[in-house]
Amino acid sequence: MSDTIFALATARGRAGVAVIRISGPAAVEAATRLAGAVPDPRQAALRVLRGADGAEIDRGLVLHFPKGASFTGEDVVELQVHGSPAVVAALSRELGAMPELRMAEAGEFTRRAFENGCMDLAQVEGLADLIDAETERQRAQALRMLSGALGQRAEAWRADLLRAAALLEATIDFADEEVPVDVSDEVRGLIDRCRASLAAEIEGARAAERVREGFEVAIVGPPNVGKSTLLNALARREAALTSEIAGTTRDVIEVRMDLEGLPVTLVDTAGLRETEDHVERLGVERARSRAAEADLRVILTEPGQAPAIEPADEDIVTPAKADLHGDGVSGLTGQGIDTLVAEVVSRLEARVAPSPVATRERHRQAMLAAVEALETARDGLAQGPDRYDICAEDLRSAIRALESLTGRIDVENVLGEIFASFCIGK
Repeated sequence: MSDTIFALATARGRAGVAVIRISGPAAVEAATRLAGAVPDPRQAALRVLRGADGAEIDRGLVLHFPKGASFTGEDVVELQVHGSPAVVAALSRELGAMPELRMAEAGEFTRRAFENGCMDLAQVEGLADLIDAETERQRAQALRMLSGALGQRAEAWRADLLRAAALLEATIDFADEEVPVDVSDEVRGLIDRCRASLAAEIEGARAAERVREGFEVAIVGPPNVGKSTLLNALARREAALTSEIAGTTRDVIEVRMDLEGLPVTLVDTAGLRETEDHVERLGVERARSRAAEADLRVILTEPGQAPAIEPADEDIVTPAKADLHGDGVSGLTGQGIDTLVAEVVSRLEARVAPSPVATRERHRQAMLAAVEALETARDGLAQGPDRYDICAEDLRSAIRALESLTGRIDVENVLGEIFASFCIGK
């Protein structure tokens, strides 16, 4: 029997309402000691909450979610009380004094939901992403994961491969008898369909991970071209120091922004030029390095001058100081900034898959392993019935790789890292 755990499920500090969650076999008993009686399942009731000495602590709503019909899969009771730190502290002391209860660890409620079959591992990751979501695109992507989209797709791939393996194994079982049906065409079709679907998902996984973690856009150009002024205009605050003196920016300055629902980190870099100043030279080297690593670069140029670095196909090259020269963008007056932002969003949007369901490097690696096993299985299939037993084992390897996506097998090494990212009350 598992322990009964409790924790504050809402943010710490003063608030209108605070929610304390209790989960485990003694949850109802513990709540009864505080509230006198627990309402019928899924019914909210106002109760006076008292300590062991009978003194009133607060009045709040009590809800009971029974075992098998709760977030964790266990008996869960939630106390919705006034969001006073003193109230929360008093109730936590009362619960902590009960011998059958203990404070929950980080992510322990969610881990119990996973272990009790209420969520698969991909849904757990989706929940973590939803809690951390800062932009609309991150929210929508995380919600798809939380809804079970990856698990559903993985189950469809698994069903196809189980069918393919079963066909081959039936052929092996009846190898000494005349079996009039050649299964190779159907097996090949199942493998090809699964492999094509996986390849499409792998293609979108990197972009989906960038949506989750954020894109990086570097502003680069020669000294005193207006990079820091442009960054400040985009950030709508003095994020970077500006000066008419060339070489003012010597380190990388980052500003996190929400551009049309996309999480973007704008990076202001040191002006690119040859210099004898040791500190400035280090800044230039760092600027070149960050620019090379960025997802997209906005390259500012002086009129009549070539870009300070060789532009890639996706880079945006635009004249700077439009307030002086007429064309391009100006961080000082705002001219051309809306057009620049729209172009940045357009180029980043082009990299984002329409409906990605795999969002992490772990997912991509599992799918790559499955594709590799499928390619080996297809090659074995082409060599005829003598290789069907090996081909069937390759299919089982692909199935195991897909099962790791949702936590069916072989994920113990990643569980601690995943659940540690949650707060205590989740």
